Amino acid sequence: MKQSSSNETQEQALTIAKSTQKEGQTKAQTKLIASGIEKGITEYKKQHKAKARQSDKARKQQVKSKQKIQHDEPEFELEFTESTQMTPIVWALVCALGLSWLGFALYFFS
Repeated sequence: MKQSSSNETQEQALTIAKSTQKEGQTKAQTKLIASGIEKGITEYKKQHKAKARQSDKARKQQVKSKQKIQHDEPEFELEFTESTQMTPIVWALVCALGLSWLGFALYFFS
């Protein structure tokens, strides 16, 4: 089952054939040349589509691999470090807790 070329391709081929027509060339010869040009255009379009499909597949594959890498490795890692230095607020809270327990013990045992 052979696909026929589009009207646009046929018109392009005929235009090219007429523009390169030699003196004394018959209409039948011009039509044969136009047919050959049309086949060439059709073949070029097929090859161009195949290349476009291949590059699109390669691009999609690359995007998938990038996404897989991003899912496997987090963008950033949280680091937890122990702080041995106590801030003034922590000291104040510890002292307040100690004083409250001391006050409770003195009240309870007295």
